[in-house]
Amino acid sequence: MNIIVLHPHDNVAVALRALRVGEVASAEGGETVPTVADIPASHKIARVDIAAGSDIVKYGEVVAVSTVSIRRGDWVHTHNVEGKRWNR
Repeated sequence: MNIIVLHPHDNVAVALRALRVGEVASAEGGETVPTVADIPASHKIARVDIAAGSDIVKYGEVVAVSTVSIRRGDWVHTHNVEGKRWNR
């Protein structure tokens, strides 16, 4: 196990250690995600494809919005998201 899913509704997981592109990320319960980018330790990885303008869900809550389409297994960070929508 090298990623953790904090809530079942999350569309991202957290890397428990640095992950290299091409490595298979695995969570408790058997979920696997092939990495398509290097993911630093403690950073988010997309569990599913996320369309541009979609919510980023972590802890079961919206924490940000994607600014571009994000592929499953990609690094989710400031280069492809913006801050939480407070007006929802």
